[in-house]
Amino acid sequence: MVGKYFDTGEFVLQDAYISVIEAIKHASYNERVKVTLDWISSLDVEKRGAADVLKGYHGIVVPGGFGSRGTEGMIQTVQYARTKKIPYLGLCYGMQMATIEFARHVARIRNANTAEVDADGPHSVIHIMPDQEKKLLKREYGASMRLGAWDCRIMRGTKTEKAYLNAGQVKATGNATISERHRHRYELNNKYRERLVNAGLVISGTSPDGQLVEIIELKDHPYFIGTQFHPEFKSRPFSPHPLFAGLIKAIKKLN
Repeated sequence: MVGKYFDTGEFVLQDAYISVIEAIKHASYNERVKVTLDWISSLDVEKRGAADVLKGYHGIVVPGGFGSRGTEGMIQTVQYARTKKIPYLGLCYGMQMATIEFARHVARIRNANTAEVDADGPHSVIHIMPDQEKKLLKREYGASMRLGAWDCRIMRGTKTEKAYLNAGQVKATGNATISERHRHRYELNNKYRERLVNAGLVISGTSPDGQLVEIIELKDHPYFIGTQFHPEFKSRPFSPHPLFAGLIKAIKKLN
């Protein structure tokens, strides 16, 4: 896993990301494979380069986080996973970093970033939710987050739909609705949505009204999915979350 604070000690990280760790274990047990987890600091990726740090890994997870520290290393990690066709799962911040990487290097949106890192940047493809901006400016942080369970509509014919179908959590009736847990302030900026889609980004899940992007993926990739929500929170030992299961299946198939 590649993250922002992974230079603070593995013991601490096992507590901080316990839900992600357990979700990976649940999926690996279900597929009867043993997964070896390595903790990688995105700062190391910035210093040494993704090709050096990530060479030899079969799958990559970029979990949630906040702030600007180490984000360029995370974006380099996403680019490495995308171009080298390595199965990738981005969780919340990991989805936002994937969107930025795609915007910069595929959609050619120069200096694309998140407003969380560069509030005055020219292209905030990730930005604060408009209806929450006033609360954030007033420093009402607790009220400015999208928290708890929110519905998500899954698009037909996507890898995301396939993962949920394989897990038996949706039926093949088209545009099925799931419920997932959230904890974040920033969203994909709809101002850039059409441009990203035209460049090849697949939006495979949205809020029921279609206004908020919940899931992104890539078509010509073994497994590349990013979620605005936290799927790890709903994974169980005998019922692994579909998206973690899909990740492990993709890794297993390639190796």
